Formats: sequence, structure tokens, C-alpha cells
Amino acid sequence: MMSAGTGRLRGRLLASIVFVMFCLVQSGSAADLRLGIIGTDTSHAIEFTKLLNDAAAPGHVAGARVVAAYRGGSPDIAASRDRIVGFSTELGKAWHIPFVKEISDLCPLVDGILLESVDGRAHLRQFREAARCGKPVFIDKPLASTLADALEIGKIAAAARIPWFSSSSLRFGAVQAMSAPAVTGAFVWGPGPFEEHHQLDLSWYGIHTVEMLFTIMGPGVKDVTRTYSPSVDVVTGVWTDGRVGTLRVLRPDSSYGAVVYYANGHSVVENEIAVSYSPLLEKIVQFMRTDIPPVPNGETLEIFRFMDAAQKSRERGGVPVLVNR
Repeated sequence: MMSAGTGRLRGRLLASIVFVMFCLVQSGSAADLRLGIIGTDTSHAIEFTKLLNDAAAPGHVAGARVVAAYRGGSPDIAASRDRIVGFSTELGKAWHIPFVKEISDLCPLVDGILLESVDGRAHLRQFREAARCGKPVFIDKPLASTLADALEIGKIAAAARIPWFSSSSLRFGAVQAMSAPAVTGAFVWGPGPFEEHHQLDLSWYGIHTVEMLFTIMGPGVKDVTRTYSPSVDVVTGVWTDGRVGTLRVLRPDSSYGAVVYYANGHSVVENEIAVSYSPLLEKIVQFMRTDIPPVPNGETLEIFRFMDAAQKSRERGGVPVLVNR
């Protein structure tokens, strides 16, 4: 006769086997990478899953599938608190994604991790846990909410030899096509609403526009000057080679656009730059296979140094601030 303890053990074992089999079914082609999501409080969790898991979806990206998720969530940020139940429910019901209780539970189930939490403050802690899996990690915008946290993520990754990259979806596509060695300057614009808990105020949403500027101009900023008003910020960077790039973020909203200047005296204008996740996801899948980040980690950290200098410039009344090296 089976004891109650033995029955419970067999029950747990059976549940584990069913869970693993479910994940294998979800994995699609045997060649597909298995990806796990950390943070289901953002629409990116839904959109990325749809584009990866649904071969019939417009813009489908082949080669990887989302197979598991960790909810996360930040109760003091409305964009997280008010949306996490809806997004999590949709992931479970529409896409049959199972949820794990701890980030460490993702480790045996996945080949790579998508750190999607909408709250940049949570990224350092969550990345620290994800790094224990030893798998490549994509960190959605913003990489962090402070320069110190961004630098610490870089240190943890280097010590654990964890491949990582972070990027806005605005980097890939039309903006990337505007970049060239002959670029002499650029002016870019986009929305820049703030979130009170993010110390670097541009990191919350202005990060998209900052990333556009770096995509076009490349790294190498020397100093940053910021002019602030409640409805708009204008941030100008001077590069070490003398080139000048400027971004303008507007509140409460704005389209994305850019003007790029070239050495031959020509310029290109894009008044309405569309947002598409597919080009970013293609880079993510390639990264997960090769461990080679499409955006160098050093450039990503320079973007945070740029925003940190911009924050100091605002606090000091708009004076130029050297970018911390």
C-alpha cells in the first residue's frame, strides 16, 4: 500500500514531468531556441511572444520561442501595477505560457532570457538572479534607472561571463539605415514622459530618442548640455571629434523623427519613424545563438553616462557637463 508521503512525491514528480513536456511541446521546431521572460508587466511580453511563437503573425521572427515566464511587477509604478494582471493572463490563456515562481526556475527550461520588466529599478536585482543561469540575456529598455546600476550590471556580466545587450527597438530599421561614416551631425526627436521613481528621468522613455541619436552618431561623446522645461527637453552632445548631435523630447507625447547631416553637404529627413519589434527580435535571436551583442556593451553604458551628464546639466541650470569615463 502506497504511503501518503510516497503519493505526494509521485504527484510532484508527475507534475514536473508534465510541466517539462508542456514546455517541449511549446518549443516548436527542435532547432528553435527556448526563451524565458522575466517581467510580464509590459506589452513587449505579449508582442514578443506573438512575433516569435506565431508563424502566421505579420512580422514573424523564426528561430526562437517563448516557453516560460516569471511575472515580477512593481506595485508603486502604475504602468506595472495596473497592467500586469492583464498581460499575464493573456500570456497564459492566449499563448499557453507557464509561469515559474522564481527566476532561478527558468534556468533548466530556457536557452536564453528576455528581461522585460518595465521598471528599470528592478533590472539589477533580476539580472543578478538571471546571471546564475549562465544563459545570454537581453535587457529591454531601460537597462537600469541609474548609471550606477547600469555599471554594476556590466560588472556582474563580466565576472560571470554572461553575454548581454540592451536596446530600444528604435535602433533597428529606418534609424540604423541613416547611420554612415560620413555623418557630421544629427537632430532627433520623440516623446519624453517621466516616471517619478527613475532617477535618470530620460531613462524611462527618453531612452528611445537617446538611442536613436547614438545609432546615427556612434559613441564618443565629450560633454552634454541640457535645456529643460516642463513640456520639452533639448539635449546637445559634443563628440570628441567635434561633431554635434541634439535630441528633443516632448511631453506628453510626440512622433519619432530625425534629421541627419552628411559630409557631402546633403541631409536626410525622416518625419515619421515607425516602431517595429521584428528587426529587434531578429537581432535578439541572432545574439542568443552567437553570444555576440549587436550593440556593444560599452556603447550601451556610454548612453547611460550621457543621460547621467544630462541629468547633472539639468540640475546645474543647463551648464555643459563632461561625460564621466
